[in-house]
Amino acid sequence: MEEKKSGIKKFLEEFKAFAMRGNVLDMAVGVVIGGAFTAIVTALVEDIINPLIGLFFKADFSDVVIGLGGSSIKIGEFVNSIINFLIVAFVLFVVIKFVNSLHKKPEEPAAPEEPTTKVCPYCQSEISIKAVRCPHCTSKLEGFPEMKA
Repeated sequence: MEEKKSGIKKFLEEFKAFAMRGNVLDMAVGVVIGGAFTAIVTALVEDIINPLIGLFFKADFSDVVIGLGGSSIKIGEFVNSIINFLIVAFVLFVVIKFVNSLHKKPEEPAAPEEPTTKVCPYCQSEISIKAVRCPHCTSKLEGFPEMKA
C-alpha cells in the first residue's frame, strides 16, 4: 500500500513539475488568448468585412446545391467556408503584420569601415594607408622595404 502512495505521489510531483515549466504555461496562455482573438477576428469578418463584400456581389452561396440521384451536395456551404477562410486568413495576416511592425527592433548601427587613409607622422599630411613613403615630404614610413646590398 505504501508503494502505491509513493508512486502516485511521485507521478503527481512529476506532473506538477511538467505543468509549471515555462513552455507549458506560455502555451496555455497562448491558447486562451488565441481563443479570445479568434472571437475578435470572427466578429470582424462576419460583422464588417462580409457585409462590405456583400455590397459588391452576392457573398452567400449556401443555396447552391448539386443534386445527384436522391442526394444533394451542398457545394455552396463549402464555397462559403473557403471564402470565409480566405478572408480570416487575410485579416489575420494584416493584423499580425501590423503588430510585428510595432515590435520591430531598431537596426544595429553598421560596423565602422576600415580606414583608407593615415596621417604622415612627419608632415601631418593625409596619405593612403598603404603608402610606405609620404608623397608630400618623401619620408620613409613604417613598412618601407630596406634595400640590401
